Amino acid sequence: MRELLKLNPYFKKYPLLLLSGVVFIFFTNLFAVFAPALIGEGVNALRDADEIFLDPLRSGMAEADVFEAAPEIAYPGTLSKLQSWSGALLEAPKKANSKQDVLHWMGRIAALQALLFLLAYLIKGIFLFFTRQTIIVMSRRIEFDLKGRIFDQYQRLDAAFYRANDTGDLMNRISEDVSKVRMYLGPAIMYTINLAMLIILVVSVMVYIDWRLTLFALLPLPLMSLAIYFVSTRINVQSEAVQKKQSGLSTFVQQHIAGIRVLKSFQREKDASQRFASIADDYKNSVLRLVKTEALFMPIIVLLVGLSTILTVYVGGLRVISGELEVGHIFQFVFYVNLLTWPFASVGWVTSLVQKAEASMRRINDFMEAKPAIQAPDELEKGLVPSTTAGLKFDRVSFTYPETGIEAVKNLSFQLIPGKILAVTGRTGSGKSTVAQLAMRIFDPHEGRIAFDGIPLQQWPLNEFRSETGYVPQDVFLFSDTIQRNIAFGLPEKDSMMREVQSAAEQAHVAHNIEAFEQKYETLLGERGVNLSGGQKQRISIARALIRKPKLLILDDCLSAVDTETEEAILQSIRNQGDSTAVLMVSHRISSIRGADHVVVLDQGKLIEEGTPEALAQANGMYARMVEQQVNRNNPSA
Repeated sequence: MRELLKLNPYFKKYPLLLLSGVVFIFFTNLFAVFAPALIGEGVNALRDADEIFLDPLRSGMAEADVFEAAPEIAYPGTLSKLQSWSGALLEAPKKANSKQDVLHWMGRIAALQALLFLLAYLIKGIFLFFTRQTIIVMSRRIEFDLKGRIFDQYQRLDAAFYRANDTGDLMNRISEDVSKVRMYLGPAIMYTINLAMLIILVVSVMVYIDWRLTLFALLPLPLMSLAIYFVSTRINVQSEAVQKKQSGLSTFVQQHIAGIRVLKSFQREKDASQRFASIADDYKNSVLRLVKTEALFMPIIVLLVGLSTILTVYVGGLRVISGELEVGHIFQFVFYVNLLTWPFASVGWVTSLVQKAEASMRRINDFMEAKPAIQAPDELEKGLVPSTTAGLKFDRVSFTYPETGIEAVKNLSFQLIPGKILAVTGRTGSGKSTVAQLAMRIFDPHEGRIAFDGIPLQQWPLNEFRSETGYVPQDVFLFSDTIQRNIAFGLPEKDSMMREVQSAAEQAHVAHNIEAFEQKYETLLGERGVNLSGGQKQRISIARALIRKPKLLILDDCLSAVDTETEEAILQSIRNQGDSTAVLMVSHRISSIRGADHVVVLDQGKLIEEGTPEALAQANGMYARMVEQQVNRNNPSA
């Protein structure tokens, strides 16, 4: 339980709930133990009345002689105490005078026993309710806190971490793993405390009554715990297999729903149905194996509880015959055996919960202890004053992707000052997008230095630096929310004004498309903006960046899905941002970068050309060849 010990600070956060839960568990079990004692005392009282009065009458003794010689009738044990507390209400007759008096008194005893038994279980139920309202609520609150910490860690970790880890596996940390840890925090702890207290109370009472009968009564229960542990272990293994099969089935269905147009276009429906049937059949077989194993659970419990009951009745009967035990105690022991059944049966289940929680907590701890590669100070050092005229500067920057070993950028240097547009272009795989991500400090260079406003990026507080930027990635992502909230995403919610959203949409040349929708800016987008065209998604993403009025605007090939006229309008809006905004534009389209002030041409990560678009077009280099190729592609008759 080494990993689970790291949850101790959470328990300290909710001490009142935990301690209250322990107190409620104690009283729950106290009344659970008290109820069978009432039954035992009641049976003994009825047996005494039967032996003293009814047996002699059945044997033919005269009624007058029986009642003359009989002792006074009195309540036994707990009933006697209740009678003394309640006075005349429960007062028994001082002496019976007839058979009818005895039967009437026995009826009162039975009714009173039933009433007290129900009352005891009612109070037990109330305390059980409060137990769940404390310990289970505590576990839910810790679950909430744990999920909050994991989500914060999601946001702290850098892009390199997400490139190296599977998204589905990371999602399991905050869903499946946290759920398994919660089962330890709530049910496992509750049942463990309950088992410990119940054993102490029940066994103490049983040993007090008769320690020999206690040994025989409890003998099968540890065997039941052991058997259920092995069954539970097998169930856990098979459950994980079922979950994997179910995950595979869900993934298959999700992929084919997402790619339904491709599936129909290539007429692969029959093949997909056959593959689905095969995967579903594997899932069905796994479920059936699990069901067969689960079918062993209740028979084991019933068998061993029945064995314990038989031993209790047989051994208890022998001791009653020998005069060492009263018959009511056998009834009491049978109740206690059944009372201990589920706690003992839960040992295997609780052990399984703890094992699962330990494994899940290890995965959570590994994730929480991961350190982001991008480290930043909380605030700028004293003496560091940003220069509003310095802009963005790359100084002999090199970067290699650690996963592949590909050197994407090699010894790159350039400077972008506010009010200017610098374009980065080159063939596919030349490192253009890597430059944009380095400028946003999504990655840190392995060599060289990147500075913004004259201060190295490593010395900028990350939130402060990124609050000065607007970034439009190559892979546009829109949230399943309204268009208005997607555009305003880059602003604090309290600062988001509708007129600013509309202004940003107009600058991105998408306002007329939005106004054409029935719900306009309140139009709800589907997953990743699926109900928009590619060009509309790109322009909404540009509006999201422009609304921030950033000092550094980074556009990563974000105009590939718009026509030339729209492209010209957007570029003019970007240029109209003023002298305070520096624009880094990454694109392979010559039409997108011909309005730039300066162009950097990359090939395999190296800078091979730079200059104005006009000068590069006349230089007979790679840029000139790109211009020629794209002109010929757009005008095949030329």
